[in-house]
Amino acid sequence: QVQLVESGGGLVQAGGSLRLSCAASGSIFRLYAMAWYRQAPGKQRDLVAGISSGGSTNYADSVQGRFIISRDNDKNTVYLQMNSLKPEDTAVYYCAADVSLIRYWGKGTLVTVSS
Repeated sequence: QVQLVESGGGLVQAGGSLRLSCAASGSIFRLYAMAWYRQAPGKQRDLVAGISSGGSTNYADSVQGRFIISRDNDKNTVYLQMNSLKPEDTAVYYCAADVSLIRYWGKGTLVTVSS
């Protein structure tokens, strides 16, 4: 069982920045593929960014060049640096971990971007 706890959400004005964190349990965090997803009200949950155990990253087109995903294996933590935020980035952001073909989810953190 892997537990994921997100933090760092909040209210920010358009053009501002936030950094989300996701702390994971487990002694083999370095082997987890990690990702951030988001779900806006009334919409499906979509991938925002992912990072492999080896550090390769991928991004949704809508956040490319504005968001950066990173990981600190010593702290069992993955981050999402969000810059140049837009109102359409408003959503609940979820952390996900892929471990031995099982996907684990955090409970999410709300990001609200005001115009």
